[in-house]
Amino acid sequence: MSRVRLHDKEFEPYISERDVAAAIDKVAADLNRDFAGKRPVLIGVLNGAFFFAAELVKRLTIECEVTFVKVASYHGTRSSGKVSDLIGLSERIEGRHVIVLEDIVDTGGTVRHIMDALRDHHPASVRIAALLFKPEAYKQDIRIDHVALEIPNAFVVGSGLDHDGLGRNLPGIYTITAS
Repeated sequence: MSRVRLHDKEFEPYISERDVAAAIDKVAADLNRDFAGKRPVLIGVLNGAFFFAAELVKRLTIECEVTFVKVASYHGTRSSGKVSDLIGLSERIEGRHVIVLEDIVDTGGTVRHIMDALRDHHPASVRIAALLFKPEAYKQDIRIDHVALEIPNAFVVGSGLDHDGLGRNLPGIYTITAS
């Protein structure tokens, strides 16, 4: 892993691809245990969670269904604070166990928006699984049930996370360098 430049910002290696994989292994083991015999619906939040969803699903031994919703709250390197539904949920989840897959949870605005929207569909249960969690930035009272990695409140890219569209394909996690 070496430094990379994305648009006008420079990023340095932060968490290795191996460490990301090991953290996803742990989340998968927890879900395999907790949802044995339940056939949950996994809802990946696009665009960032596509990587986490793909890697996690490969490790699951339970029967599950996978779908995606698309919401957006980032512009550049900062959360806009506003979450907008771009593509909604089309599957029936009434009475089903749901696991929402997030790439990163910082302020929790997206989690709040999704939880509010899912409530109208009457699932049996909803859990949140995140690749990355920033506890310092989190402002909600919703439990993040399965966290692969906790990180400080820094801007990161790689493993599905981007800076204005670039960097999702980087292996591992990179953090922005000090200017």
